[in-house]
Amino acid sequence: MSRPKGRRPVARSNRPPVPVVRQPQSKKPRISTAVWVVIAVTVVIGTLVGLGLAEEGPVPVERDPTVVAAGEELFVASCAVCHGPDLLGSPTGPPLLVPTYAPNHHGDEAFQRAVAFGVPSHHWGFGDMAPIADLTRGDVSQIVAYVRTMQEAEGIFIDPAH
Repeated sequence: MSRPKGRRPVARSNRPPVPVVRQPQSKKPRISTAVWVVIAVTVVIGTLVGLGLAEEGPVPVERDPTVVAAGEELFVASCAVCHGPDLLGSPTGPPLLVPTYAPNHHGDEAFQRAVAFGVPSHHWGFGDMAPIADLTRGDVSQIVAYVRTMQEAEGIFIDPAH
């Protein structure tokens, strides 16, 4: 009897096959580490709120009134021409009293960078914002204190989209 080309004879063993032993699967669902972290954080926050050590919802930041007043003067002199004297925008610049400019979407450093480097148009159709060379970081910090105080007065603490 000839064998077909390319095939080798199969070695036969007299030994019985080795049974495959499988470990029984647990019927309990496993909870991931991320879920445990979320549970722990929720418990801690709930405890702090219950003890009165944490407030529910956003809390306004106390700012030095003289810094806010200086920021308002700087804003009126350098920013109001585009962002409006009431921070509600103008035909040449967007409003700042909207959630888009809330701290969780445009942080304080975003204002610093906008003044220092300018900003390409991205949330608006007003064109690019040019850098403002005559404002220092300290000046911008005062302006931000004023803007944040005005935002908080309007109830703008977060941008719910972010």
